[in-house]
Amino acid sequence: MSDSQGSAGSAGTATTIDALLQESRRFPPPPAFAAAANVRDPSIYQRAHDDPEGFWAEAANRLDWYQRWDKVLEWNAPWAKWFVGGQLNASYNCVDRHVATWRRNKAAIIWEGEPGDTRTLTYRDLWREVNRFAAVLQDLGVRKGDVVAFYMPMIPELAIGLLACARIGAPHTVIFGGFSAEALRDRINDSKSKLCVTADGGWRRGSVVPLKDTTDAAVAECPTIEHVLVVQRVGPDVRQVNMQAGRDVWLHEGVEQVLRRTPHPIVAPEHLDSEHPLYIMYTSGTTGKPKGQLHTTGGYLVGTSLTHDWIFDLKDDDVYWCTADIGWVTGHSYIVYGPLANGASVVMYEGAPDFPDKDRFWALIEKYGVTILYTAPTSIRTFMRWGTEYPERHDLSTLRLLGTVGEPINPEAWMWYQQYIGGGRCPIVDTWWQTETGMIMITPLPGIVATKPGSATRPFPGIEPDILDEQGNSVPANTGGNLVIKRPWPAMSRTIFGDPDRYVQTYWAKYPGLYLTGDGARRDDDGYYWLLGRVDDVVNVSGHRLGTMEVESALVSHPAVAEAAVIGASDPITGQAIVAFVTPRGGQQPNDALTADLKEHVVRSIGALARPKRIYYTAELPKTRSAKIMRRLLRDIAEGRVLGDTTTLLDPTIVAQIKEQYASSEG
Repeated sequence: MSDSQGSAGSAGTATTIDALLQESRRFPPPPAFAAAANVRDPSIYQRAHDDPEGFWAEAANRLDWYQRWDKVLEWNAPWAKWFVGGQLNASYNCVDRHVATWRRNKAAIIWEGEPGDTRTLTYRDLWREVNRFAAVLQDLGVRKGDVVAFYMPMIPELAIGLLACARIGAPHTVIFGGFSAEALRDRINDSKSKLCVTADGGWRRGSVVPLKDTTDAAVAECPTIEHVLVVQRVGPDVRQVNMQAGRDVWLHEGVEQVLRRTPHPIVAPEHLDSEHPLYIMYTSGTTGKPKGQLHTTGGYLVGTSLTHDWIFDLKDDDVYWCTADIGWVTGHSYIVYGPLANGASVVMYEGAPDFPDKDRFWALIEKYGVTILYTAPTSIRTFMRWGTEYPERHDLSTLRLLGTVGEPINPEAWMWYQQYIGGGRCPIVDTWWQTETGMIMITPLPGIVATKPGSATRPFPGIEPDILDEQGNSVPANTGGNLVIKRPWPAMSRTIFGDPDRYVQTYWAKYPGLYLTGDGARRDDDGYYWLLGRVDDVVNVSGHRLGTMEVESALVSHPAVAEAAVIGASDPITGQAIVAFVTPRGGQQPNDALTADLKEHVVRSIGALARPKRIYYTAELPKTRSAKIMRRLLRDIAEGRVLGDTTTLLDPTIVAQIKEQYASSEG
């Protein structure tokens, strides 16, 4: 349990590692659930271990292929090719093949906007819209291999646009709609995107997010952008936007032009090589430059469709809701590609969970009869803080399975989720995976694995992790170490876009031939995995990874700042919060006004997610004699731990001064 036992409606404090390992409660699958589960035979683990390529080949038969592969895996560590020689199309697998069955009239996307407007698209509706969108892209000169950037609210056109890109073989890169113009610009330029898709705005807590204005500021410095395609979401009565002649095109006008040419446009799906790039997803790194993870078509679709089916125990009558934003990898894998490849009915919601009141999520579950809910521990801890009165307003009896994603979940939050949202009857699948992995890697299979609050339990069949010490030795039970993956898997990132050397150095150099996740973990006596968070300089805020160097670079770009160091400190709501230690330039006096200005400066540079929760001022930062900032010591101070070795510091007294300041401010 957590260090501080709160009431059922409070989040308490962050769970300690020792407390996690003392968690011994077990929840076996409910008998009725297990009897009808998609996976009921535990021998699947051994079969996948003994013949991983055979296992993944069988999984690939779930998809429709234009040409079957010649070889399941070509592995020259760290370079992987899956289903070599095979040809398929992700858009066809997510849309067309369902239209040829009874699912043509099944709801594919059930959408609700924050103001309460709704749309339901059947698979036939989705097919029609994807073809129209693809035709507009082609009219704007987008061809196979061209990269298309998206900066969008959570509206159906975002999913439609991704599938349209996949249809014509144009890789996409989605930039979260909360990022700043600078962050959008940098990602567009790194990916060399040819076209950017945005909207006139989106709704968030009753206000309009000015996406088109931000896009205009970004693409002014993006020489590869030829056109900006704009979806009319809020309309001119709410917000007028500037449309640059020759560059900007309204989506609805582009569709009208297509329909004047042909009333029923059909864009034939490209026959794409299994290794054809599907998308680039940027994830923060420790150097300040985001890493563009390149995912390809065949292996990614195999991995996401299989994991979605087995882990969420998907049935044809399920109503599935993943509350993530498509701007993050969770939305790619478990809102768009995995669920739609499986013919699922997917709920999408545009806005905030507390608008117009703190029961919006529970109202949506009751309204649409949601049966599967996949959300983040950060959200769960927020719901706990708000109290049980909000879920108790609504009938949540349709729920039959709950999931968590984004970061480790503390047992207290797990139990609250199970009791107050799942009514004590729903299995919980606590999932661990990353942008880099593309698919869920460690998770219970809900029909056969007993769960423990706070543990992601076992590796998915066909996945072989280990926990290593610094020398590369596998550590014994109940000992922390570096989580690695020992075998390649289909949905793995193939490289960092434009920087293969960084890909090797970041993930494969420390333990050659093994993928270094960057996360710490322990295994208990039952072989269950307990994730302990990041071991590198990346902060995980509400399940979103932000590089400390990126935030530090933003702070140092302020004229009042000489140096900055950023860490992640435990936070009961967001998992981690950004804490900054700043050395002001000469003549600058620290005060509340400067603190407020620095926080807003970071928001302007990166986005609201990167806003530091606390800023401390210090005359010096703790550095080694080689001038390396010792962020580890700052984390020790922030977490109240015994300080590690300080003998390598240039000035050990600095640490004591910072510790005293931190303690007095916290007190």
